[in-house]
Amino acid sequence: MAGMGPAPKPNARRRNASVAMVNLPAAGREGTPPRWPLLPDIALQTRRDTAQRTSDDLELKLAEPTLTGRRRTAAQRKADTAREAAAILTAQLAAQERVEAELWEQLWVLPQAVEWERAGWVREVAQYVRWKARAEQGDLDAAKEARQLGDRLGLTPLALLRLRWRVATDEDERAVRPRRRPASGRRPDDPRAALHVVE
Repeated sequence: MAGMGPAPKPNARRRNASVAMVNLPAAGREGTPPRWPLLPDIALQTRRDTAQRTSDDLELKLAEPTLTGRRRTAAQRKADTAREAAAILTAQLAAQERVEAELWEQLWVLPQAVEWERAGWVREVAQYVRWKARAEQGDLDAAKEARQLGDRLGLTPLALLRLRWRVATDEDERAVRPRRRPASGRRPDDPRAALHVVE
């Protein structure tokens, strides 16, 4: 036919072809979360243990009877600072472990968790949790890392779009479910379905 142009090549790909979206279940992922895959935060534990050892050493030094005057006052200040540092690091470690456990549970019931499990992204999700827990304690660098990992995991609307994921709506789920036919054998959208025989 004139004006229609050449026939398309059989194996040609269209440039503007749209990629299908992956529908995530609105109800989220069911079941228990995977086992936590990461080691404890060794750097934070080491800092806490070092501060505790320093505090203990300074306490022993304060017990020496020869330590008097300004030297004793300086040693007492150092001991107080080391004790405070050890207490802060102990509290940070406990808070981080608590936040990690809570966030791990919360993330694995999200709709995105279905795709994470399918793709085997357990360690990536755990790394996000670790950075997010540190970010919530005020670590700005950890907040940047958590934001980037959150984007890769589809935790924002824009990230969902980039991954071509979307949370299915009730309407989508109804379209997937097969329609039940009424006892008359007619389809429910058939206008004759409401008719019945009168004797």
